[in-house]
Amino acid sequence: MQVQGGEKVYTGVLQGVIKMAREDGIRGLFRGNGTNCMRIVPNSAVKFFAYEQFAAMISSYQKHRTGDPSITPLERLLAGATAGIIAMSSTYSLDMVRGRLTIQESTGEQHYRGILHAYVTIVRSEGPGALYKGWVPSVIGVVPYVGLNFAVYESLKAVLLRYWELQDETQLSVVSRLACGAAAGTTGQTVAYPFDVARRRLQVSGWQGGGQLVKGQAAYSGMMDCFISMVRHEGWASLFQGLWPNYVKVVPSIAIAFVTYEKVKELLGVRFRISE
Repeated sequence: MQVQGGEKVYTGVLQGVIKMAREDGIRGLFRGNGTNCMRIVPNSAVKFFAYEQFAAMISSYQKHRTGDPSITPLERLLAGATAGIIAMSSTYSLDMVRGRLTIQESTGEQHYRGILHAYVTIVRSEGPGALYKGWVPSVIGVVPYVGLNFAVYESLKAVLLRYWELQDETQLSVVSRLACGAAAGTTGQTVAYPFDVARRRLQVSGWQGGGQLVKGQAAYSGMMDCFISMVRHEGWASLFQGLWPNYVKVVPSIAIAFVTYEKVKELLGVRFRISE
């Protein structure tokens, strides 16, 4: 839904799911998921590890400067944003290939036979730089997205601890943590979504198999050109095209990721608090 322009193939979440299942079968609903799993595992590992390191550095600095090791929501946002940039950059080419594999059948043509073939074909036909198309809006978008995820999640947990007069985060129920994660995911996704749309558009920009999916100019020269062209040809609403389906996917995934990470740390006896 993010890349379609002009005549809409999918008009909503339910209609899109039904149409895809009817035309492509159940497998069509999971197209590109293998690549996504290959990307999300290292991405999440790098993101959480980097956040822990940056948060620890900030906490150590604050303790040395003021004697108080606690970090503010703004500092959590900064640590999360930095971690997000590192994680996104390290796995961006996989995300690029995943996007191509996911939408290629929308054109009725089979351009790539798999992940490796997609890599080779893209590099040969478009150059190595094509693997990083859309990287700039991704960097800009990941700052509020991942930064707000960590900042909102940690801040909401702190509020609940004070409200219920709890001594430790382990006393928070799984449902409470999931609610905090869902709120964090919703906030980050809403703020950063236009950049995510631009990223997807730029990833298929100039691609023979994806140009017809975009109304107006088939190839964008950059992020600003993408935004201007989208608004000119499709209106301001195009910047948030597909937002509701992303809520359905991203909000629970962010919530589950946070809670799973903390639970695994708890089981392994690792220091519990993410920003501690």
